[in-house]
Amino acid sequence: MNRSRTLAALAALAIAAPAALAQTDGVYTMTVDTKAKGRAISPTMYGLFFEDINYASDGGLYAEKIKNRSFEFPQPLQGWVAFGDVEVRDDGPFDRNPHYVRLGGAGHREKHTGLENEGFFGIGVEKDALYNASFYARVPSGQKAKLRVEIENPSVNAESQVLASAEIEVSGNEWKKYAAQLRPYTTDPKARFRIFLVKPETEVDLEHISLFPANTFKGRDNGLRADIAQRLADLRPGVFRFPGGCIVEGTDPATRYQWKNTVGPVENRPLNENRWHYTFPWRFFPDYYQSNGLGFYEFFQLCEDMGAAPLPVVNVGLVCQYQNDADHQIPLDSLRTYIDDALDLIEFANGDPSTKWGAVRAEMGHPAPFGLRYLGVGNEQWGPEYVERLEPFVKAIRERYPDIKVIGSSGPNSEGKDFDYLWPEMRRIGVDLVDEHFYRPEDWFLAEGNRYDDYPRKGPKVFAGEYACHGRGKKFNHFNASLLEAAFMTGLERNADVVEMATYAPLLAHVDGWQWRPDMVWFDNLASVPSASYYVQQLYTHNRGDRALPLTMQGKPVAGNPDQAGLFATAAADDATGDIIVKAVNTSSEPRALKLDFKGMRGKQGFSSVETTTLHADNPEADNTLANPATVVPVSKTEALEMAQDYTTVLPANTFSVYRFHKAEVKK
Repeated sequence: MNRSRTLAALAALAIAAPAALAQTDGVYTMTVDTKAKGRAISPTMYGLFFEDINYASDGGLYAEKIKNRSFEFPQPLQGWVAFGDVEVRDDGPFDRNPHYVRLGGAGHREKHTGLENEGFFGIGVEKDALYNASFYARVPSGQKAKLRVEIENPSVNAESQVLASAEIEVSGNEWKKYAAQLRPYTTDPKARFRIFLVKPETEVDLEHISLFPANTFKGRDNGLRADIAQRLADLRPGVFRFPGGCIVEGTDPATRYQWKNTVGPVENRPLNENRWHYTFPWRFFPDYYQSNGLGFYEFFQLCEDMGAAPLPVVNVGLVCQYQNDADHQIPLDSLRTYIDDALDLIEFANGDPSTKWGAVRAEMGHPAPFGLRYLGVGNEQWGPEYVERLEPFVKAIRERYPDIKVIGSSGPNSEGKDFDYLWPEMRRIGVDLVDEHFYRPEDWFLAEGNRYDDYPRKGPKVFAGEYACHGRGKKFNHFNASLLEAAFMTGLERNADVVEMATYAPLLAHVDGWQWRPDMVWFDNLASVPSASYYVQQLYTHNRGDRALPLTMQGKPVAGNPDQAGLFATAAADDATGDIIVKAVNTSSEPRALKLDFKGMRGKQGFSSVETTTLHADNPEADNTLANPATVVPVSKTEALEMAQDYTTVLPANTFSVYRFHKAEVKK
């Protein structure tokens, strides 16, 4: 027994709730059945959802620093400032990115011909870090020419505006790739990139102008921004859903996300319109497009790096139903191309290199399969038009790839007529999981801790594919919303036989380019910061356990019931370590004295120590910012126990705590 605190002292600290029937002497006793078999918790239970919103891809996770690098925006020089004699042409070396620029002779040695790129809200560079500049070039005359590339800041004086530079000689009338490394002498979050002719009398053609940090995640070419990718890896996600939700649908069939346009040589991946650049008029970004440099190969590779199961989503033959009527539905007799895209994607991920799409993967550098097991078909679709399109997808996938788990949708809402219509249809069709979405206010999350307690135990599992607590008018993330997410997630874990995976959304947001909030990780051009919601997710992923054990208070699950004083809790067993993990959330404004009684531990069984990790903020509006990144962070401590079979503590007001109990070694 742990005698370090007496129940009397704890009771003095606790303040009883009005209907606190579950307390005795001011203490709330929770019973954990350590001998129960429990409900298996899927390794995919807690994961990540990625969508290219808020400049999450270009300008974010994708490390490329040049905007419109292939001149394929509707306005070919958008993002660039041209000076001197610059002409855009469209017979370039890459058939799906045909545009390039011709730099003409300026006719005077004091003048320059060239281009300056603004990047994504500027170009962030760090002192003494290396940056790889590259471009394709040719000299139409076949002669030699010299180009100068620079990282510069035009806002400072002439003597110091060039932060790094290199001169590159180009020659011949055939397209070739050229490269140089640049090392800035100072840090600048809002620099510019410039390329211009040194010999102004010579014409030079330029295409696919690029600037990457040498330090990408895992050091890869065409790689990911190291700090952001590491944030994702540090979560240890079990599943990674990509490439998004609404962007999968597109505004019209032409702008839907097409995975085949995102693989193969990066120079020849065609541009796609990003529907988020105009969706919110008050956050309008007319230069927000998808270069597809971060494509399906890179997504699969990231999943492998993180140890996460890949979960791609494909278009079901419907564009965004919020924006369109039936005119943009793909006729049922024209679905074959869409179905083939889904089947070909599975081949790309898992196929032998002797297959068509397996060969593409192998040629890109990954001959081994990626081990795809899940495929989402459609995003937030609803109505009979979704069901009648989904059915032939399921049939075709089952016939060719019976081991693939197909994920259907319950529509855009967590309840209501669309939800009530789709769930029975998903059961009838026989999908493996149903994707539920809920962006809801605080009172919803407080009331839904037992959401899955009465779900059917047979049939499709639940994928909580997009959720976030939107507190107080959907402001930036704040601690109270994150706390209620932690409370809600106890119900996911308790019902692990129903819920197979869950992913918070959205994932990333640029502080200068966001369209949607709240988000899990915020960033600027040089740094990133986890929100309180990030740490909630991390505490769950790092303490998932293998089996959800029964945890009750007076025989009932601890799910924020009226007589439970704002408490939520769940327990899990870690089979590899023997640890028992209890996650407890106090959503009330008063501390709660707790006693954890571990049923089934007898004789010499007990715990030698408990590691407690706590997430708390005195101010419910608190959250982390780039200026103050450590306002809300987990705090851990370890306490020695003496063969404890129960444990007493105080859970402070507005607090999420994870208790990891380590079993004592019994001497023979």
